[in-house]
Amino acid sequence: MNSKLKNRLALLLVGARDMMLLMSNKGNVPSAQPIFLCDAMLGSLARWLRFFGYDTLFPGTAPTDSELAEIAREEGRWLLTQDRELAGRGPRTVMLRATGLEDQLVEVFSRLGLRPEATLGKALCSECNGRLEEASKNEVQPAVPPHVLATATRFRRCSDCGRVYWRGSHSEKIVVRMNEVVARLAVDGQQR
Repeated sequence: MNSKLKNRLALLLVGARDMMLLMSNKGNVPSAQPIFLCDAMLGSLARWLRFFGYDTLFPGTAPTDSELAEIAREEGRWLLTQDRELAGRGPRTVMLRATGLEDQLVEVFSRLGLRPEATLGKALCSECNGRLEEASKNEVQPAVPPHVLATATRFRRCSDCGRVYWRGSHSEKIVVRMNEVVARLAVDGQQR
């Protein structure tokens, strides 16, 4: 078998494996939420995908393009990039055309057929991608300003980096922006 045919066959097998990971046995319904890897130019997108509850790695500028593609391949992640060369290296990449954050979110969700919810209930740590767990006032007291400790009723702490989150005006602004993205997805879906 010649090398060109071998490469095509390998790509087909990788594509079939990826489809098996994404689909359940019940009529092409996604079995798991997709996971992402953002390149160095997409740090804000990574943060916002985490707000929406999507597992999103953002290794910064340290890894090379080859290393990014390998991480995405090994972990079954969608590689999100605006770099044409990097987009050509991975089996599952989304080459983003949009430059603004909301446009990027809409593009990723639309192209992958995702319907996110405008809620922070499933959010991951915006800094490190860790899981957020409920925490008591006593547990977070050393890490939270006194006025927040006195007024906030619910706290969540990252299981990896320890960052503490609470509902405040910042979270309300995040949810407003999330609603704008979800609304655009609904309008885009009706126009198709």
